[in-house]
Amino acid sequence: MKQSMKKLLTMLLTLAMMLALAACGNSTETGQPAAPEASQAVESNQPENTEASQPQAESDLAYVKAKGKLVIGYTVYEPMNYTDANGNFTGFDTELAILVCEKLGVEPEFVEIDWNTKEVELNSKAIDCIWNGMTIDEERKQNMEITQPYVKNAQVVLVKKGTSYEGTASLIGKTVVAEQGSAGEDTILNDENLKQADYVPKSLQTECLLELKAGTADAAVLDLTLAKTMTGEGTDYADIEIVDFLAVEDYGVGFRKGSDICAEVNKIFDALLADGTMGKLAEKYGLELAD
Repeated sequence: MKQSMKKLLTMLLTLAMMLALAACGNSTETGQPAAPEASQAVESNQPENTEASQPQAESDLAYVKAKGKLVIGYTVYEPMNYTDANGNFTGFDTELAILVCEKLGVEPEFVEIDWNTKEVELNSKAIDCIWNGMTIDEERKQNMEITQPYVKNAQVVLVKKGTSYEGTASLIGKTVVAEQGSAGEDTILNDENLKQADYVPKSLQTECLLELKAGTADAAVLDLTLAKTMTGEGTDYADIEIVDFLAVEDYGVGFRKGSDICAEVNKIFDALLADGTMGKLAEKYGLELAD
């Protein structure tokens, strides 16, 4: 009897041990993962290296070089960008841009734009820069990357010869024209007397000269650089003269805000100033370089 009981107890203990081992095996397969795997799971939940995962800002210079060209926005504005009597597209800014593009290792592509929407075209990448006798001012410096000043300019009042002019007060109630979105327009809107004139914005500065010549405008406020070139003896506007200087300013080339092309162009400007190239070009077009 005792022997039978011993055998029974041995069998029960053996069965219990087998069941315990089976239970352990099942918990390993279907339960929590082993320690090394748990460690890996914790590591996978750690935040990624933010510096490596942040996308780098695109280099504007790299973008332009990848295209192989710099798209230059301009309006017809003698002596900066215009077509001469022989049908050649030329001008101070045109020639200067060609020289700079050669140094950058890209081709220049000139695209005529609407001056009033120049910033929109620049930011949409329809153009890569505004290179067209653009006046440097605080608002533009906030919205664009602008080169160092390279040419001096001023806003001047033009009238037909023989017109009585005694300062801007004599234009109160008269018709005055300027290019829309230009420094000339800003000058009119900020002058106490010219604000009381009948201001009519035009699409181009050359249209303003046509209005003066036709007698449909009493005065125009334009860039000195254009006025000197297009009026006086031997021009189509020999009967129009400059009678007043209202604002002295500088020109710069505008790029997209943050563009790294701007710094490269400044370096090229410095080199062209140092070797006299820019001075000779300014003399050719009757311009004065910025200080």
